[in-house]
Amino acid sequence: MSTSAVLAPDLLPRHIAIIMDGNNRYGKANDLGKGQGHVAGKDALDPIVEYCVNTGIEVLTVFAFSSENWQRPPSEVALLMQLLASTIHEQIPRMNEYRIRLRFIGDRSQLSDDLQALMADAEAKTADFKAMTLVIAISYGGQWDIAHAAKQLAQQVEAGQLRADDINKELLGNYVQLADAPAVDMLIRTGGEYRISNFLLWQSAYAELFFTQTLWPNFAADELAAMVKEFAQRQRRFGKTSEQIVIEQASR
Repeated sequence: MSTSAVLAPDLLPRHIAIIMDGNNRYGKANDLGKGQGHVAGKDALDPIVEYCVNTGIEVLTVFAFSSENWQRPPSEVALLMQLLASTIHEQIPRMNEYRIRLRFIGDRSQLSDDLQALMADAEAKTADFKAMTLVIAISYGGQWDIAHAAKQLAQQVEAGQLRADDINKELLGNYVQLADAPAVDMLIRTGGEYRISNFLLWQSAYAELFFTQTLWPNFAADELAAMVKEFAQRQRRFGKTSEQIVIEQASR
């Protein structure tokens, strides 16, 4: 499908999330040096970002480094941290060009002071941009996210600022990462695996799931565009029946 195909704004996903999987397998398949699959994966992000901003996607969130990834070999973790820093440096001029806001989610306490400062600087420099938001998840896990939100509410209960009976899903949802962003509409995983790996568990409660055998460094805007077209054809019921959805659409 050509990326030039135009869909009505109300058929587009507002928030796309991508698990960028398959970098190591790409490197092995192409006889690249150790860790070079991740380098290739870094370069694959730019055309995806361009497609999203040109199509009218409000938020693109990508899974760069999970809370579980800290268990990988130290040499690989060090390389990934270097690549993340390089990515941030490279993205700032692109964010300026396209007027894209850059945000980060995850447990920053485990990151180096230099990387934390770089992230904060990038967020500050792009905070007022409105064309789209690019979110990079670093040291992030969905279970950590929910537990972190619950801890904040527990602290308020302990301090007498909140009653336990006041806590409901709406209140908890105000404390998870990206609470101010639209819920995830499309969750994509590249690389041929069929799991969501602790990514945006709360935010993706009603996301449409897409899986592809394509390794992340080979994932192109045309394939994303085809997925967006399929998304537009799916019926999203949110617990209702098909008949209810048809009646609601007819009454608009």
